[in-house]
Amino acid sequence: MASAQPREWARSASPAMTSTIPQRMKRRERLDVDERNRYTTWFEDVTSLGRRVLTTVLFTDIVGSTRKVIELGDRGWSQLVERHQTGFREQLARFGGQEVDVAGDGLLATFGTATHGIACAFTVRDRGRELGLELRTGLHTGECELDGDRIHGIAVHTGARVAAIACPGEVLVSGTVRDVVAGSGIRFEDRGLHELRGIPGERRLFAALGTDGSSACSIRPGRKRRRAAGVSLSPSRRVTMPG
Repeated sequence: MASAQPREWARSASPAMTSTIPQRMKRRERLDVDERNRYTTWFEDVTSLGRRVLTTVLFTDIVGSTRKVIELGDRGWSQLVERHQTGFREQLARFGGQEVDVAGDGLLATFGTATHGIACAFTVRDRGRELGLELRTGLHTGECELDGDRIHGIAVHTGARVAAIACPGEVLVSGTVRDVVAGSGIRFEDRGLHELRGIPGERRLFAALGTDGSSACSIRPGRKRRRAAGVSLSPSRRVTMPG
């Protein structure tokens, strides 16, 4: 009797039920074809893909620039910034970086490797101190859109947000940078999870340590550091950019 049940079910199945099976298979095949065509079209757009490049972005910003302008006057300040920018470009040439933009007292450059970007950041910071300047520095590695000599994309915005959180004298990097330089010998200090304004999700940030094992941050990490960076601290140690 048990062996007869499948045959009994087959006889009782209506033609409408059995005819839906081929229709579902055809519908699935059409969806698969549409999906393949969509990705094939995207990958064949060589022009669009060719404008993207994996790079490390470096942002620097002079701390207390307004106070310096008042102290030195317009002419003296302009001369000091010019000397700083000249030294910055010398270090870019040394570490294989490329200048992208100069905006006021901030600088943006890119590097083929994150290791060179970190090394340049420490050297530029030290040269700035010789001029009496303190820098806030941030680095991030990611894909960017090329537009002539300019770059765009989430990676650029992320690097800018990281730099904004860094305290004076600190070279702050994203977790991506920390990961890609594994094996380089560079050491880091965990700075916790942060929410960067306009950037989805949370990012763990790290302070790159100098050869003496110090982050060279002129403000001790913690509540004072967060206030100085212009961010608010929540009980879970997550930081949200204002504005």
